[in-house]
Amino acid sequence: MKTPQPLGKPIPHRHPRLRRLAGIAGALTGLLALAASSALLTAATSASATNLSSRPAAQPTTSHAKAPSGVAGAKPTVVLVHGAFADASGWGGVITRLQAEGYPVIAPANPLRSVAGDATYLRSVLATIDGPVILVGHSYGGVVITNAATGNPNVKALVYVAAFGPDQGESVGDLTGKFPGRMLTPDNLIIRAYSTSPTDTGLDGYINPTVFRSVFCADVPQGQAAVMAATQRPGALATLGEPSGAPAWKTIPSWYVVAKQDNAIPPAAERFMAERMGAYTVEVNASHVAMISHPSVVADLILRADRSTR
Repeated sequence: MKTPQPLGKPIPHRHPRLRRLAGIAGALTGLLALAASSALLTAATSASATNLSSRPAAQPTTSHAKAPSGVAGAKPTVVLVHGAFADASGWGGVITRLQAEGYPVIAPANPLRSVAGDATYLRSVLATIDGPVILVGHSYGGVVITNAATGNPNVKALVYVAAFGPDQGESVGDLTGKFPGRMLTPDNLIIRAYSTSPTDTGLDGYINPTVFRSVFCADVPQGQAAVMAATQRPGALATLGEPSGAPAWKTIPSWYVVAKQDNAIPPAAERFMAERMGAYTVEVNASHVAMISHPSVVADLILRADRSTR
């Protein structure tokens, strides 16, 4: 594997030694790790980590397996997975750049119903693709790619964009419960019951349109944010405490975009996840939707992931 060259100001990371994080008990109050009310959730216990020493720009750890390269010279298919409160159109600027570079791109609709179910759906999409794949996830989409890519030899790289990258047995709520500063709280949600059949019912969370821009996309124009608020895809609240399976980032090289102005996932949480997965990391002055406000930064990191794993 080629050694990644610095892009912007990459942040050096290496794996800390972690104790297993305790799960959040009780019913769930929000997708994307909302701070739970006392009636619904107990606080997640903090994980301890060894201190990270400074060293040159990080690169994927040598324990990561390289996926098959497929046809010589063929470019991998880039699969872009959105998270909650968004849809696949948020990848538009990234897609334009990747297609201009000759990459085949797929941006499927993430069901946003459950971690296990969403990962199963994504695995079915991946099964239709011949050759190598670069899998990219934003926000809750990071949980989905973490689970769907495990054991898939065609996935050569994982790219996380302000995204969750849980360890086995860890939930979204476990991760953000430890980090202050998020604005994505129960008070800023609208909760609606849903039912697809007599036996399939639950609660969906929507970000209140009155605070959508400040919480989710503070660096996009107001008009665009208003459209995004109106078209947001809700996330089932049940995903908050659902434990993750074996993480793909332990065997597949990973890259990470930290959004330094993120009000949905605290940047400290993003750095923590990037560090422990040994990801090559770049930071950008962006809101939670870095792929919309800074599509070139995201596209450039995807291209770097491809070059580094050829």
